[in-house]
Amino acid sequence: MTRVGLYLDLRIPPGTRGGDVYARTLDRVADAERRGLEAVWVTEHHGFADGYLPAPLTATAAIAARTRTLRVGTAVVIGPMVPVTTLAEQAAVVDLISGGRLELGVGAGWSAAELARVGADHRARYATLEDQLRRLPGLWADGTVTPAPVQDPLPTWVGARGPRGARLAGRVGAGLLWLDPALLAPYAEGLDGREGRLGGLVNVLLADDPDAAKAEVRAAAARNRASYSGNDDAAPAKTDATFPKLRILTADDAVATIREQLAPLVGSFPVTDVFCFADLGGLPSDLVDRHLELVTDVLRPGLADPVPALGGPS
Repeated sequence: MTRVGLYLDLRIPPGTRGGDVYARTLDRVADAERRGLEAVWVTEHHGFADGYLPAPLTATAAIAARTRTLRVGTAVVIGPMVPVTTLAEQAAVVDLISGGRLELGVGAGWSAAELARVGADHRARYATLEDQLRRLPGLWADGTVTPAPVQDPLPTWVGARGPRGARLAGRVGAGLLWLDPALLAPYAEGLDGREGRLGGLVNVLLADDPDAAKAEVRAAAARNRASYSGNDDAAPAKTDATFPKLRILTADDAVATIREQLAPLVGSFPVTDVFCFADLGGLPSDLVDRHLELVTDVLRPGLADPVPALGGPS
């Protein structure tokens, strides 16, 4: 089964108040859960002028308190920016608040400027991340960190867009939170025969009339891309490859497109989670609300049936 989720970066568009953005987002998430939404994922960046979410585990705690059934995930916490004991404490609290619904996704980060804000070593970020993931279960098990989470083991993921991170995910037995066939081999190498799982972003926005939505979506997407440029010298080049190209599709076309995207992956590992942005920051409310309705009412049931592996029976 593949869970369908929403992805939140909680940008604060010009002319809006941050508190209003957060309140409206929580209302939308609660409504989407009532309509059958299965997961919400949040992300992390620091120092963005538009307020790009800097506190993912705080946000997941708020989402957990407003919901009852959906999974709450981080995609991702930048692990090297926090001490491992802090990560363990915060994750456990979210898991307790949610009643055991946390999916803990972590990543090494890519922005040297962001890591420098807390004195983290950019060059050692992968080694730091692997050390954290190996230590987390023991910190909870031996009482070094209290309280312990509800789930044992707590589901963990590694957000990785290259072979180094994919191998790391496999070595620590975590899920791979990126949907790229090129990463299957290094992920399997790291797993060395153990079971794995895949999840990640399907970058679609659903609309009844995609052509009519394009102007609004392009303007918001351009603002979002520009926001990276003041954060890191390498950001403009990096962000071009950060996400797959956004596609504005009808709900039925999105179902077909995503099933086609997943087909090369499911023969190797189960794809347990896919998610799309809930909002791009600054889109008209009616466009966002209709997108969310189509995600829950059409996309979710459209992906409920197993996706056949590429080349397998339809």
